[in-house]
Amino acid sequence: MRHSQSEKMEIIRTIENSSLGIKRTLVELDINRSTFYDWYRRYREGGYDALASKPPHRRQFWNAIPPDVKQTVVETALEHLDKSPRQLAWYLTDTQGYYISESSVYRILKANNLITSPNYTVLSAKDKFDQPTTRINQLWQTDFTYLKVIHWGWYYLSTVLDDYSRYILSWKLCTGMSAEDVKETIDLAIAESGVDHAYIRHRPRLLSDNGPCYISGELKSYLADNGLTHTRGRPYHPMTQGKIERYHRSMKNILLLDNYYSPDDLKANIEAFVEYYNYQRYHESLDNVTPADVYTGRKVKIIKERQSIKERTMKQRKRNYKMAIAREKTMA
Repeated sequence: MRHSQSEKMEIIRTIENSSLGIKRTLVELDINRSTFYDWYRRYREGGYDALASKPPHRRQFWNAIPPDVKQTVVETALEHLDKSPRQLAWYLTDTQGYYISESSVYRILKANNLITSPNYTVLSAKDKFDQPTTRINQLWQTDFTYLKVIHWGWYYLSTVLDDYSRYILSWKLCTGMSAEDVKETIDLAIAESGVDHAYIRHRPRLLSDNGPCYISGELKSYLADNGLTHTRGRPYHPMTQGKIERYHRSMKNILLLDNYYSPDDLKANIEAFVEYYNYQRYHESLDNVTPADVYTGRKVKIIKERQSIKERTMKQRKRNYKMAIAREKTMA
């Protein structure tokens, strides 16, 4: 039976004024002796206020996520519905300067019923070479995919992706899949990358499939004139182009949520997705930075800053934990 503060005070007064003695009085009141002496000690040290019931001991962990951070996670998730728990964790670290793990974000979102099934299909194709690239502009992957514009018919999207960084160098929406379309897309990639400058010693190698536009003599001459070598994947074996295949799949999963009634509308949405993919989407295979971070050489600086943020966050959580423990001892 738990006694209130006033009941404890009344029992102490009764014991003090009893003519039966402490032991017998406690038996009559059905109060344990050790319990009474604990009350009496607290009363003599702290007076009436010290008789207040102690709050039940909370099991605390020094690295517990503060309530305000949990609220920030929920609010950010609602603002960025396109981001997975992994992407949200690194986005919060980069934008809020406060480290939080992917598993913590997942638990917070799950507790708030904000975890949904993914709306994409993972491409089952190998996207890493046995001897992977080691720098940007070492290998470019290129491919076509198709998209429909209502009342206009099918359009074909030609894309050039940097293999090392996954950065989209260029894209072009075409009415066909000709060697000329490929050349124009590569021209855009060359302009974006600057590899046509005289001081660039190593030119990119182009990787494509065996479509008619890629095996044409016209493209072969164009690549030779620009100092680019060409590698084609084995027929019916798409594993070597896994990265650009996956990119096109991810893009279409978003773009095909809408209908398009003019090529300009489709172009605008492609442009928006490329901007998002290059500059905002965190890639797990890139240590959770964006393709632009890798392509522009910012990755190392970002990783170091994240490590510093993590260390500061852990130290702050430990300080907060020690302060909370100290406050509880003071109130006890």
